Amino acid sequence: MASRESAAGSRRVPFGERDVGPAEKRPLVARVFTRVAARYDLMNDLMSLGLHRLWRRAALAALRLPADARVLDLAGGTGDMAFRLVGGGRSVVACDINTAMVGQGRRRAWDRGVVRGLAWACGDAEALPFRAGAFDAVTVAFGIRNVTHVDTALSEAARVLKPGGRFVCLEFSPAVAPALVPLYDAWSNRAIPALGGLVTGDRAAYEYLVASIRRFPMPDDLATLLAACGFAGVRARALSGGIVWLHTGWRV
Repeated sequence: MASRESAAGSRRVPFGERDVGPAEKRPLVARVFTRVAARYDLMNDLMSLGLHRLWRRAALAALRLPADARVLDLAGGTGDMAFRLVGGGRSVVACDINTAMVGQGRRRAWDRGVVRGLAWACGDAEALPFRAGAFDAVTVAFGIRNVTHVDTALSEAARVLKPGGRFVCLEFSPAVAPALVPLYDAWSNRAIPALGGLVTGDRAAYEYLVASIRRFPMPDDLATLLAACGFAGVRARALSGGIVWLHTGWRV
C-alpha cells in the first residue's frame, strides 16, 4: 500500500516514515515493479542522471569473466545488466520474479537483436529454479534490497555458484559521504518521487524505492552477511561518494 492514515484519519504517511514488514513487502514490491515496468529504464536514467551506466561498468570490470562463462543476472529486471554481460561466448540468464519486468526485458532484447547467448527466466531470488553449481558468476544490480529476506537470497546465490564462482552486487546505500548528504537527501526525497509521478504516474512507487535505500544494511553489515551466507574474499567499494556500493566475493 502506498500510504496509511494517521489516527486522526487525515494525514498521508509516506513510505519513508513507516516500516514495511516482511508480510507486506513481497506484494508491495510486486505491485511497484508491475506499475513502473514500462518506464523503468527511462526512470533509471533520470534518477541517476545517467550515472548508473558507469556503476554497471564498474561491476562488469570487477567480474573478470572468462569468455565461456555462464552468468546469472539476479533480479535482472528489464535486462540492463544482462545486455552488458552477453557476448564473447558467454551464456547469460536474466532472472526476475516480476513477469512485467521480464516481459519488458524480452521486448527490449528483440528490439536490439540480442537473442544469442541470453535467456530469460521468472524466478524467486529466495528459491532459485537452478541446480547447485550451475553458474560461474552471479550479478545483482539494484535488486537485492527489494527481496524480502536478503540472507535467503544471498544463500541461494551462493548455492547456484560453482566453488570459486564470482558474486558481484551493485546497490544503493545509506552510507553516503557526509558532504553529499544534504544534496542527496533533497534529490532522493523530493525530486525522485516527483519525477516518478510525472513519468510513470506513480509517485508512491518511487517513495517506496527511496525508502528501501534508507532501510538497507550498511556496507559493513552486508559484508558480514555475505560471509555468513557462504562467500569469501568479500570486499565493498564506494562509488560516487557512497551513493552506490560495489560488493564482491567468491563462493567458498
